[in-house]
Amino acid sequence: MSTKKYEILNQQRKIQNTYKKVAVYCRVSTDNEDQASSFENQQHYFNEYIRRNPNWELYEIFAEM
Repeated sequence: MSTKKYEILNQQRKIQNTYKKVAVYCRVSTDNEDQASSFENQQHYFNEYIRRNPNWELYEIFAEM
């Protein structure tokens, strides 16, 4: 195998290995109404954070209320 072909295959492997499925854990500690909006804010924050990372995919949101 030529060196150039090896380098191309190696670069493709690196790209494939950087893709990640990401899970999120959101938690609210009380039943207060303001905490419910905090839960929504957490979900929104993490969705946006993951969306800004092109090599990430949201796998699941784990939630505890």
